[in-house]
Amino acid sequence: MALTEITGRHFGVEIDIVYATTRNFTGKPVYARPACYLHADAAAALSRAAALAAPLGLKLRILDAFRPREAQFKLWEHTPDPNFLADPRSGSPHSRGVAVDLTLVDSTARELDMGTGFDAFTPASHHGSRDVSAEAQRNRHLLLGLMTAAGWDYYRNEWWHYQLFRPRAYPLLGDGALPRPMM
Repeated sequence: MALTEITGRHFGVEIDIVYATTRNFTGKPVYARPACYLHADAAAALSRAAALAAPLGLKLRILDAFRPREAQFKLWEHTPDPNFLADPRSGSPHSRGVAVDLTLVDSTARELDMGTGFDAFTPASHHGSRDVSAEAQRNRHLLLGLMTAAGWDYYRNEWWHYQLFRPRAYPLLGDGALPRPMM
């Protein structure tokens, strides 16, 4: 199954693949190169979400998308917390190409305040948390509205994580599914 490469130019989004940097919870790059891929169904839903954000003067900033199974094992070895990470033995929606981690940015490319950073593994990261400012709650609701209107489901423990409905209907994929490896 071919994955679709997501580029800022073709999808009207910003790409900042955090797991190819040290700016992630492991403190080390997990990917050898930054790349953004999704299953064609997820790419279509992402395109719809970007189109809904644009008239509001907003863009989606993609922080992670397809995550090879090999990467999921690395993350799990570092932090085996089932509240925030899928056990790689059963598989993550990311490793199926049908999940995306993202935030919103304004017309100056400034991230909207979401109350916590990406991958902050705390209850304050949950959708509906009142432990963040009213502005952050509004911004999270805005992201939730855009994404759900575009056909995405959400994960209640992470304001940044969205996935297609029925992710287990898609096969698990490793680094070998890519035209050029990420690991």
